[in-house]
Amino acid sequence: MAKRPRSRKGAPGIVDVAARAGVSPATVSRAFNEPDMVREPTRLRIRRAAEDLGYIRDRMAGALLNRFSGTIGLVVPTIDNAIFAELIEAFSVGLQDHDRTMLVASHGYDLGKEVSIIRSLLERRTDGVVLVGLDHEAVSMNMLMQRDVPVISVWNYRADSAMPCIGVDNFKAGKLAASRAVQSGYRDIVLLFPDTENNDRARGRLLGARAELEDHGVNLPKERILRCPYDIGAAKTLMGALLDSHPPEAVICGNDIIAQGAMFAIGKAGMRVPHDIGIVGVGDFRGSEHMEPPLTTVRIPARRIGEAAATMIVDMNENGVTPNPHRREMPLVLMDRGSA
Repeated sequence: MAKRPRSRKGAPGIVDVAARAGVSPATVSRAFNEPDMVREPTRLRIRRAAEDLGYIRDRMAGALLNRFSGTIGLVVPTIDNAIFAELIEAFSVGLQDHDRTMLVASHGYDLGKEVSIIRSLLERRTDGVVLVGLDHEAVSMNMLMQRDVPVISVWNYRADSAMPCIGVDNFKAGKLAASRAVQSGYRDIVLLFPDTENNDRARGRLLGARAELEDHGVNLPKERILRCPYDIGAAKTLMGALLDSHPPEAVICGNDIIAQGAMFAIGKAGMRVPHDIGIVGVGDFRGSEHMEPPLTTVRIPARRIGEAAATMIVDMNENGVTPNPHRREMPLVLMDRGSA
């Protein structure tokens, strides 16, 4: 059976809203597109009329006339676990406060795939694009600059970043995690970190952790620096093999997902955290404080980053200028709980 084409015939339009609110269609248009130009009682009357009729604005029609489409693109490495969940949620809520909505996509830590995602977002006339981290393919940045689309980076802060950024200094995060480990007296330490080739956040943390350990005279052999993806099962397997061969005194993990898998493996082996092995994570994701024992970790303020990103990208879109200052460093906090 042939699919019947959908039709918008009969859907309420701007003229219907105007008639119900007792104003002109031009006033309705201004109320939605330039609300400061319309008195508040009139705006409220128009909004009630639109809600009663089920009126939906045609934002794309406005976009074709060089107006805002009302959508912002957010591109993250993954939505498969808790790493960016709070960021996405806070960013979405922040956009709603500005009458914007979000298009979210993930590239699986493949910056080549990010290129096609950005191209797709630009084809949909998004008002701005938010990317995670500061490492991106040149073609991605060229596409954004050529079209003069506002773009900011989140999660990673760097003092010399040319791109506006809101995040933390991941080098400092790694140093803070390692400092907690050495302060506990650990010397035989394993680093469990993901591949850093397309992940500047992990790269910064790993470099920071190694620098801090070396400052305290702890020089790790290469077999104590292990690659582990952000996956609980993989971390559990890798940690289990480590316990069978050469258990360390402590493990510093690239994030809390890896730390959770490592703790599962330690428990399965009949050992206890921190009595037998200490664990330090990075991130302080939802649920980390409820682990047994509660995870000692470095908190990255994901919610604050998401809220600030929403405000910055909307301001850049509406004002057409790069904010000053255009780099914002968020604070890191060591959550000293019970695993180290």
